[in-house]
Amino acid sequence: MSKPLRVLVVEDSEDDTALILRELRRGGYVPDAERVDTMEAMRDALARREWDVIITDFNLPRFSAIAALELLKASGQDLPFLIVSGTIGEDLAVAAMKAGAHDYLKKGLC
Repeated sequence: MSKPLRVLVVEDSEDDTALILRELRRGGYVPDAERVDTMEAMRDALARREWDVIITDFNLPRFSAIAALELLKASGQDLPFLIVSGTIGEDLAVAAMKAGAHDYLKKGLC
């Protein structure tokens, strides 16, 4: 049985977004997703509709996962916040978790 999942993907790569959504489908989800890559677009997406989860890259050209996490906190919403990145090291991952991220995965391992 497939489970619907509203996913806000904070990612600058369309290819990486497609891979994330494919993995969610393989896990039995039916993702209803929107991809954003700027702080303004994320702010608009958070205000426009409800989400079940946020999945973000760590480093984006215009902002970062930490900035996205701060934006989520400022919105007053309590959502699972997952970082999927190929560039995050252990120290940065721990710092992100201490800042409030729920988990992180390295790209290529998920």
